[in-house]
Amino acid sequence: MLNRLASLARPLELEGRRALGLAIYADHAGEHFGARESGVEGVACVDDVARAVVLWSDLWDRTHLPVAREWVDGLLEFCRWMQLDDGRFINFVLDWRGVRNTDGVTSRADGTSFWHARGARSMAKVWRTFGDERARADYQRARASFDERPVASDVRAVQVLAALDADDPAADIARWCDDIVSQRRGDVLIDGHDAMEPHLWGHIQEGVLALAGTVLRKPELIEIARRSADAYLVPLIERGFDLPVVQPYGAASTAFAMARLSEATGDARHAAAARNALAWFDGRNPAGRPVYDRAAGRVADGVDGTELNPHSGAESNIVGAQALFDDVAAWLLRHPDACSPSPRSSTSLDVSSAAS
Repeated sequence: MLNRLASLARPLELEGRRALGLAIYADHAGEHFGARESGVEGVACVDDVARAVVLWSDLWDRTHLPVAREWVDGLLEFCRWMQLDDGRFINFVLDWRGVRNTDGVTSRADGTSFWHARGARSMAKVWRTFGDERARADYQRARASFDERPVASDVRAVQVLAALDADDPAADIARWCDDIVSQRRGDVLIDGHDAMEPHLWGHIQEGVLALAGTVLRKPELIEIARRSADAYLVPLIERGFDLPVVQPYGAASTAFAMARLSEATGDARHAAAARNALAWFDGRNPAGRPVYDRAAGRVADGVDGTELNPHSGAESNIVGAQALFDDVAAWLLRHPDACSPSPRSSTSLDVSSAAS
């Protein structure tokens, strides 16, 4: 997975800044192509790069390898380039010169968007990991827009993770958790104020409430998370994620939620559910095929019905690496030179047993 990310990495020179972007999409052979889900969107985005900042910060924290810091520094410069003076983030660059897409519906500055929450979290994470006071100031500027308008609970969950990383006031974190709790249908946490049912991708609310409930010493948040997980996530895991489309982001989000809930409750059922959710990557899915190709070291873009989507883009490999973090960190310690983002090393070597 990490060498796949290296193959997607592209350097950018941004008014004297040496930044690093990630090509959004690639086919099974590694050929890059841009995002066009909502018209022409761009070639790289904060949505991916900010999550990669979190991943590589965690890898630095685990390994203290220089290559992890090299990644963080380059990715962080991309995020800073995309943050406006008012603290909000633009999502996409239109080309590898770094021209920002300021008008696209999936790119324009919006303090209630996923990309804004992820950009903010990347800054909070860098402060948490490295003590970077500039990153903390960048987070504070971003945080000012968290309540710009009503926020969907899936976005609010990312904001809460950022706030926990940033040691924000407990009262603010509790208020944002209450906002997540308010967005329910019965026991099930949904992903927006008007939603009738949840979507799997990015659905981490149970895990975030379990984590925040532990930190804030609010067991009622953990109980709400447990009820939602037992009603929605656990049955879905038991059925092997039998949905029309499941992306790595959905399976990874579910595994995150169940792992955090297991830590909060000590319930062996939740620990088993987390393991079974991760098994989706190794073939416990309707396709009956591994989504994570260990021989090639890449994560496919998901399962459509009973078919594997062979494309393998940035998001899939970032969230796959986060889901299988222990394996990935162990691999990095054995192969520290295999995934440098620098152009001279971006052609990857064989990483069979990448998570063994």
